Amino acid sequence: MEKLQKLVEKNPDDPFPRYGLAMELRGQNRTREAVEAFSKLVELRSNYVPAYLQYGAALVELGEEEKARAVIKAGMEISSSAGDRHAFEELQAALENLA
Repeated sequence: MEKLQKLVEKNPDDPFPRYGLAMELRGQNRTREAVEAFSKLVELRSNYVPAYLQYGAALVELGEEEKARAVIKAGMEISSSAGDRHAFEELQAALENLA
């Protein structure tokens, strides 16, 4: 965790360490902090497609389904624009599971 935080500080514009930090926080059941980390990541790098599915799932864990829907829909738009069909389909399935 400490290494990831240092990597984020050292490379604030690199999305990968931020994603790793958010995933680690989620893995430690620090979901609120993970949501904050995912939020910051998509704020800084809105085109980082992998973040949206995990961000939405973390919001669902917190009972914030409406926010999760918005995040997942944003991820669908971005993945579609990027031509990432696999990510789009994963996000679409996640959205359908919320219905």
